[in-house]
Amino acid sequence: MSVAQIPQVKNSSRPLTVAANAAFVPIGIVTVLLGPLLPTLSAKWFLNYTQAGSLFTVQFLASTVGVALSGLCVSRWGFRFAIKIGLLGMAAGVAALPYSSRILGMLCIALYGVGLGLAIPAANLLVADVNPLRRSAALNRLNFSWSTGAVACPFLVASAAPRGQLTLLLASFAAVLFLVCLGIAVMPSHIVEPHVTRANSVTRAAPIDWRSAYIPLFAALFFLYVGAENSVGGWIASYAKTFGTGPFDLALMSPSFFYSALMIGRWLASILLHRIEDVTLARAGLLTACAGMAWLLFSHALPSVLVGASIAGFGLAAVYPITISLLSHEFGDAASRIGSVMFTMANFGGAFMPWLLGYSSNRFGSLRAGMIVPLVAAGSMCALYFLNWNSKRTPVAVN
Repeated sequence: MSVAQIPQVKNSSRPLTVAANAAFVPIGIVTVLLGPLLPTLSAKWFLNYTQAGSLFTVQFLASTVGVALSGLCVSRWGFRFAIKIGLLGMAAGVAALPYSSRILGMLCIALYGVGLGLAIPAANLLVADVNPLRRSAALNRLNFSWSTGAVACPFLVASAAPRGQLTLLLASFAAVLFLVCLGIAVMPSHIVEPHVTRANSVTRAAPIDWRSAYIPLFAALFFLYVGAENSVGGWIASYAKTFGTGPFDLALMSPSFFYSALMIGRWLASILLHRIEDVTLARAGLLTACAGMAWLLFSHALPSVLVGASIAGFGLAAVYPITISLLSHEFGDAASRIGSVMFTMANFGGAFMPWLLGYSSNRFGSLRAGMIVPLVAAGSMCALYFLNWNSKRTPVAVN
């Protein structure tokens, strides 16, 4: 990048960051939508636990396809193009879902899953790229925006379902996605994306050392984190419903407790990261998340489930943004290319673990048994963070 290009990219930082944050609110809604809808869809389509879990597999395998397409779109047409196409795909899938039978419904879920895969990596890597001096804080704010949508979604579904207004609600979600897409499309043309600036440079792409100890470490962390978060967030409404000790609406709202804690935790993390080393904060968060998931396992009433979900969400809050920040820090200009691999691993985790939770619940006849799955994942992440970084962020080779 030439000296003359640096001010232009720097001036683009704020509008590009704002655009990514605006997109992440409806993206948060769509990402978690299946969780609060799961009891309704299971009753409508006569699904057992394993079949219900397969809906998450459809969403996240489709999202994996979107991740692959995202890398291609970003390299050719820029971050904003990938985000816009992703938002349009989400809008179409969400709008058609209430009119669908089981098979067509799975296709709708796959469509908005592809949209998520297109938009999420592009937005994360865009924010990391244009905020090189404050990546962790900027990514925590971005994921705070995601959490805003994730928190609102279960409350809105719980309010609409008893009134028979789910079709109207999903149409409203689709309209919001389209409007945000339109807003990004009309951004001033003088705003320069960092990958476009680099494309005009004569500098060759930075080489990637695929033998680096960081590659399997980050792959495991992305896989485990998204698997754990989506297992808890996706199944907590169904788990809360099994207790039968509170209003059905409150059970449907239970994911909002989890995602509210994520949102609050990410807001606090953006402040704490000015004072606390990011790896230290991630370790503390994972210990807290393990405690919350253990609480869920030993819960015997709906209020206790809500407390456990809140503790788990608060603990997980900073882990994913910090992991993305570390990826960007360690690989620099190569992070966007390695990121496609890591976000693919993340989607495999999102596809596999919620299904495994459903399968385990079906096998042992209880969702309580299945809730062990995210606890094991969080414990594994905790071990990786403690064993694979020292104070200088050097990964420890493990034979």
